[in-house]
Amino acid sequence: MKGSEKFKTRIEDFLKEKSQSDSVFAPMLEKASKNLENCFKYIISEVQKTGECSFDDSEIFDMAVKYYTDDTIGNLPDIKCRVTTNQPKVADLFSAPAPIAENPVQKNPAAADPAADIPLQKTSKQAQTTLTLFDL
Repeated sequence: MKGSEKFKTRIEDFLKEKSQSDSVFAPMLEKASKNLENCFKYIISEVQKTGECSFDDSEIFDMAVKYYTDDTIGNLPDIKCRVTTNQPKVADLFSAPAPIAENPVQKNPAAADPAADIPLQKTSKQAQTTLTLFDL
């Protein structure tokens, strides 16, 4: 398994914080039969079982905690994969939003040029353009 350093660091930091704040979990983190490399392998194997490709942080952290609390989970075989983490963008309430690509509305050529020789008649054959929320 080739996990990004961010992934490994985030899991390790979470486990350290949890052991400092949770006195029941702290001794489980120190078990000789458990280690970070096998914790990563367990997380990846559980992710592969689901068939999904993205998870919330809490789901991954819960898998890490389960690895350390469940004594039936032993050593796991190596898994060939690549793991990355993405940081969510922080909402900035003071900056302007990105411009929205404009979709030009198709205009009736007769309505666009009043001096045209085409008479302005509303017939059932004329296409009417309806604006949607995405056109605004």
